[in-house]
Amino acid sequence: MSTASDRVLVAGASGDTGRELLTVLGPSELTVRATTRSRTRTDALERLGADEVVVVDFFEPADAVRAVKGCDVVLCALGTPPGPRHVLGGKLVDRTGVTNLVTAAVGADVDHVVYESAIGVGSSRERLPRPGRLLIRATLRAKEDAETAIRRSGLGYTIVRPGKLTNEPPRGDVLVGEGGDTLYGTIPRADVARVMAAAPFTPEARNRTFEIASRGGLRDTPRNLVNVAWDDDRFGIEPRRDRPHP
Repeated sequence: MSTASDRVLVAGASGDTGRELLTVLGPSELTVRATTRSRTRTDALERLGADEVVVVDFFEPADAVRAVKGCDVVLCALGTPPGPRHVLGGKLVDRTGVTNLVTAAVGADVDHVVYESAIGVGSSRERLPRPGRLLIRATLRAKEDAETAIRRSGLGYTIVRPGKLTNEPPRGDVLVGEGGDTLYGTIPRADVARVMAAAPFTPEARNRTFEIASRGGLRDTPRNLVNVAWDDDRFGIEPRRDRPHP
């Protein structure tokens, strides 16, 4: 299990979830390293809470090695921005970039990788409504390949599959499913970030894949919900245990 003295890499820190991760991690005693593809974003990431910022392109294996060097934990929020590639596919960071990062993490002896995937990937496919699956079908396939690479890597991991992401303030009412065909709904990125940040410090989350959504954002009837006592007190968040939906 990871400790308070760890160096944590936030891959994709300039994205929406990545920025929320920096906000959560900033007040902690962890050393936070953020990645971005643009030097112009360095100052902004430092203001959000990054102790270190590295400019990298995860399509380049050498950049991934440089990013992860000396890190104990990797929080991966890499993803393809809105556009036609979600349908057409091609070279997607969701596959190539994440795979390069995982390979680098193995070489760096990283203790734990947390990956932001999505409901609709793999065993959770049927929970994402069909129109949504069609609109991002290439990305879903890429994320499934990334999940497979993580599970086969030998690294400790937690894969988090959130529902539809929003930019609302954190609600703190996260429901957790396990097994794929569990739930669907909306969830603030701020709550996803809290779950991701807590996962490496939560022994029961190791080597598991979860689907998550807000209780207030549910769009269907949940099943196979699990209780997870997220160890998030180090981030100034009141400890809580997520409860199944009645």
